[in-house]
Amino acid sequence: MPQARALGAGLVRAYVYWSQVEPRPGEFDFRVVDALLDQLDGTELWLTVCSSSSWATRVPTDFLPPSPAKDRARYREFVTRLVEHCAGRVAFWQCDNEPSNGGLLWAGTAEEYVAQLTELHAAVTSADAHAKVVLGGCGYDVLAGEPAGEPRRFFHHLLDKGRDAFDVHLYGRPEDIPSYVDDVRKMMREHGYEKEVVAGEYGGPVLFEFPELEPILRQTMTAAFAEQATRQSTQSVDELKEREGQDTPERRAMRSLYDHATELPDRLRMFLDDCPPDLAAKRDRINCCQVVTRNLLALAAGIRLTNYWNLAPEVPVLPEPYQMTHLLFGKLVLLRYAEDGRLTGRNPAADTFALLAEQLRGVSVVTRRDGYVVDVERDGRPPLVVLRDYLDAFDGEDQPPVEVRLSWAADDARAVDAFGTSHPVSVEAGELRTSLTGTPVFVT
Repeated sequence: MPQARALGAGLVRAYVYWSQVEPRPGEFDFRVVDALLDQLDGTELWLTVCSSSSWATRVPTDFLPPSPAKDRARYREFVTRLVEHCAGRVAFWQCDNEPSNGGLLWAGTAEEYVAQLTELHAAVTSADAHAKVVLGGCGYDVLAGEPAGEPRRFFHHLLDKGRDAFDVHLYGRPEDIPSYVDDVRKMMREHGYEKEVVAGEYGGPVLFEFPELEPILRQTMTAAFAEQATRQSTQSVDELKEREGQDTPERRAMRSLYDHATELPDRLRMFLDDCPPDLAAKRDRINCCQVVTRNLLALAAGIRLTNYWNLAPEVPVLPEPYQMTHLLFGKLVLLRYAEDGRLTGRNPAADTFALLAEQLRGVSVVTRRDGYVVDVERDGRPPLVVLRDYLDAFDGEDQPPVEVRLSWAADDARAVDAFGTSHPVSVEAGELRTSLTGTPVFVT
């Protein structure tokens, strides 16, 4: 929590697993939960409650995938005790994460998910009238999938039964964010209601943004997860430790990718560990720009709550690069562990996150004026204008700057870009003049 607050975050989303709170039947242990609650100090908390248990659920695991409780009454007792223990200290409660992502993040049906959501909703309503329940995250599998596909069918069933805030996960191309938000609102209206839309996750760049990489990614993922077709694979902590360093299909597929790194397109190579420094720096710059762009597009679409994924590695050891999840999301972390094991290292996007948090302090209204301009009204502060040219994420910075002129009521202007560098602007005869690239610029 202190590290998140130092970046300007006002809310942290965290996971709590059934296995942590009730490791054995009837034996409740809230030490992990209390360690989190004790750090709040004014920070709002969003808890995603995962029904992962070594004894109480259909798929025994202390990590992933969560699955339906073998006894619904036991699940009811677990969530009731958890919510009562935290009453008044958790702003948002969520039943599992991206449940339509079958096999990995939920090992059950839509009907079974709704049954557990009903129990969590009842526990929250009874113990804390001020807390909100958030429907399990709607991910890229739903937003970019076929209208008649299984992930969307899953969410339509959920929306038919649930009437809570809608959690949309904003990955993929940043420019698709407005249409994603429109889409989830349309889905709610189809079921006769419309509630608040929140972004439980966002981040980029991710591989999904580059369609030309899809054949390579599909081939690698098919090879990596080949063993799941022949056996039920879980991601329990012990199993992950046991498989670490083993010659699994996933590891072979990822090692093959690394062995042929010099033959890969730069757009894919930048996601690999130990890629050339110029590609690593380019990915960092894209990451910084997207922290700004994704938030502004979400806010302009009416979203008022966003959660960046993610803050830091879960443990202070070097990650295993030969994992698909590391390829997909490993480089998105804002913070890193120092040699002394403390979480003090900042990646470039962390500084941009802190800059954006300060620029948006007091934000009340965000309006996207046109292709270049986003207007930000801030309570008790001068208005803010954010400018950028929406170019290709990878090649955009190599394009020549675009000259921009805007009407400007003030006598002067100051500007800083997403990297914290002063940006040249001038005001002449009621007009702001500057040049733009794909890097967002904050002008006051």
